[in-house]
Amino acid sequence: MSADWVVLKFGGTSVSSAQRWETIAGLLRQRREAGLRPLIVHSALATVSNRLEGLLRQAMDSDCSPGVDELAELHFRLAGELGLDGEALLEQDLAQLRQLLAGIHLLGEVSPRIQARLMGMGELMATRLGAAWLQRTGLPVTWLDARDLLTARDMPGANESARFLTATCSFDPDPALATRLAACEGILLTQGFIARSAAGEPVLLGRGGSDTSAAYFAAKLSARALEIWTDVPGMFSANPRIVPGARLLRQLSYEEAQEIASTGGSVLHPRSIGPCRVAGIPLRVLCTSQPELPGTLVSRDTGSDSPRVKAISGRTRITLVSMDTLGMWQEAGFLAEVFRCFSDLGLSVDLVSTSESNVTVTLDTGINSVDAAVLGQLRHRLERLCRVSIIQGVEVVSLVGRKIRATLHEIGPALEAFQEHRIHLVSQSASDLNLSFVVEEGQAGRLIQKLHAQLVGASASDTDSVFGETWQELQVGAVKVEPAAQPWWQRRRGDLLALVASAESAYVYDLPTIDAAIARLKSMRSVSRVFFAVKANNQPVVLRRMEAAGVNFECVSPGEIRHVLGLFPHLDRQRILYTPNFAPRDDYAFGLEADAWLTLDNLYPLRHWQSLFAGRELFLRVDPGQGRGHHQHVRTAGAHSKFGIPLFELEEAHELVRAAGARVVGLHAHTGSGILIPENWVEVGRALTGLAGEFPELRYLDLGGGLGVPERRSERPLDIAALDEALAQVHAARPDLEIWLEPGRYLVAEAGVLLARVTQTKGKGAVRYVGISTGMNSLIRPALYGAYHEIANLTRLEQPIEGSVSVVGPICETGDRLGSDRLLPDCAEGDVLLIANAGAYGHVMSSSYNLRDPAMELALE
Repeated sequence: MSADWVVLKFGGTSVSSAQRWETIAGLLRQRREAGLRPLIVHSALATVSNRLEGLLRQAMDSDCSPGVDELAELHFRLAGELGLDGEALLEQDLAQLRQLLAGIHLLGEVSPRIQARLMGMGELMATRLGAAWLQRTGLPVTWLDARDLLTARDMPGANESARFLTATCSFDPDPALATRLAACEGILLTQGFIARSAAGEPVLLGRGGSDTSAAYFAAKLSARALEIWTDVPGMFSANPRIVPGARLLRQLSYEEAQEIASTGGSVLHPRSIGPCRVAGIPLRVLCTSQPELPGTLVSRDTGSDSPRVKAISGRTRITLVSMDTLGMWQEAGFLAEVFRCFSDLGLSVDLVSTSESNVTVTLDTGINSVDAAVLGQLRHRLERLCRVSIIQGVEVVSLVGRKIRATLHEIGPALEAFQEHRIHLVSQSASDLNLSFVVEEGQAGRLIQKLHAQLVGASASDTDSVFGETWQELQVGAVKVEPAAQPWWQRRRGDLLALVASAESAYVYDLPTIDAAIARLKSMRSVSRVFFAVKANNQPVVLRRMEAAGVNFECVSPGEIRHVLGLFPHLDRQRILYTPNFAPRDDYAFGLEADAWLTLDNLYPLRHWQSLFAGRELFLRVDPGQGRGHHQHVRTAGAHSKFGIPLFELEEAHELVRAAGARVVGLHAHTGSGILIPENWVEVGRALTGLAGEFPELRYLDLGGGLGVPERRSERPLDIAALDEALAQVHAARPDLEIWLEPGRYLVAEAGVLLARVTQTKGKGAVRYVGISTGMNSLIRPALYGAYHEIANLTRLEQPIEGSVSVVGPICETGDRLGSDRLLPDCAEGDVLLIANAGAYGHVMSSSYNLRDPAMELALE
């Protein structure tokens, strides 16, 4: 059997552009020059698998020809970039795709057998294009159908869905396959994700199965190496989207990589590691946009055998099942009966915790199909044995590393991060490779940030054999797909430096940027009125800009109403929307006396202070039941939020309003802050229009605020035109009702920056600190929400990056950290650092903690 095979797997992003294919061709030439025989396994083009799933669902109810045309055009565009005739190459595949979808539409249902055939079409079409282009460049390539090479194992007793959609294959060395492939010409190219059953029918290896396909081929051929080429530079110590300072993991054992992949790392599919481990094949995770980087090596060598935490990972949308009974104590076979309830429904249990009277387990919805019907069946079966509690949407935070039990004395202090967080379950793996915590929805991200800073960031060094560069450091010089727009503060750098020439620290607001944000919202034809959330920024110069542009004001306290009326004493009181929350009776009376619109967000005032509301027109704030936002503290709907009237109390609300002699003229809902998808307000709008019929005098639908701004330049801004178009559909359902919005951050966040001078710099081994003249007393959002703000050295804006630093303030608190692991030029005393997107919830939340005055406020015309 040949020992010179190298298997290269390329993901969807890696095969979706001509630029990436140029990279792939160069890699193949390098491997051939090194005396290796390449076998390429690659995925469908980016987004294609999701599109095919969407077509499957659509075909059952309607004609999906337009969707097929879009899918075809996606492939034709790439073919055009590659100089290929896409229509000729893919004619048969597209005809088969249309035929399969027509059959699904005729029957009105789709079987797992048909689903397996259809979902594999993406890989077949993509590989035809790839093979044709490589041949066109002069490389000898043989295209192979993976369904002729990989045969799925028999699965006795498995249901049809498991047999066709999550098949597995043997990965024992296969001399016959090696001989057959060795006889083929040149480079071999085949598909991931697909195989065939023993009966010769197409089957799938599960989502993410291309990694697994590549591992199967590598093990069967006893390949010298497996290379997994992705759009990221390797595996990291945390999700870089949550922790930008996450470290590249240079080297991991198979077992460690398996744990990281299984506990939330999305770079590598967990099932791809086992075949390599059994065969002893080194696996390397590499990046097609930065092929020069070494990536992550996964092998028998751990890189470091000392006890340490190597990664902090997280998973969301987990379902927790808690089972209580005193009857399980010392009862033989009880656990077997419990777990049979899960296995009979095809559910794979993830984490397990037991005591004398309780068994608690988790189900990962990424692995299990856990819908309401399945949970109902599970509850019914389990209730014959015990009391059952099911909680959906919890999250798991896992510490992954070698000899975790030996690091408990180091982990202990870091576990303070869990203070004030409810922990449903703690699980320590028998392999001593992970320690996992099941926490409430929305908590995982901030916990990962805190734990990473204490357990990884503080321990990594420049000479570390395990930890490499940070994600941010690796992005310097990386290929940028789309250059970000230059922020206003770069254009007005000179003005900013002049403004703070004699100041230690200051907030500066760019008024033209506020004007532009106002203009975008005022251009929305579907929205009748915009109310600015005064709590976001109450600076008089900002409020004057709002008033002059016709923006109204949303207030949450008597003090805010007095502030607005002090600036605009002749303001029409109908331009003030007042939304108190758990406020005393006098606050409600004040709002009514001020003739502002009044919103009630719970029933207590109506139950106990009815006389206040006689003859009044009111808004009711409804809790739609699900919150959104960038942090749990800004999600303002759902059972764990204090805001809003739950839907089950609306009937009582209706009766209380009538008894008080009041009228409901507006319904209001607000789900959270920092939201960048238009669908949020569409969902809110539909929810409110669905309730509108219960209130015959209704005139207004207030869809709240929460319009987000990108925290990082790589994020896409909220598409206001798309939002307007979507809300127009909501308005069309009830054209008699006005739609209102009440944004805060959207109007002012990007317009504000916090400027502060560097006071000191400091190093503690590999950890470097830059101290500045103000801290959490001026900007508390990073400490309170874990919020991310871009930080730049305004003095040295044009100078090259020198390293990663943490930016901290002068407040006597560990949490006084404005940013961790930020890439900055060398910083010196007196330099001006700029903290971006600070125009909202900045100065208004400042304090004189430590008796240090917060930053002053200034404005630029």
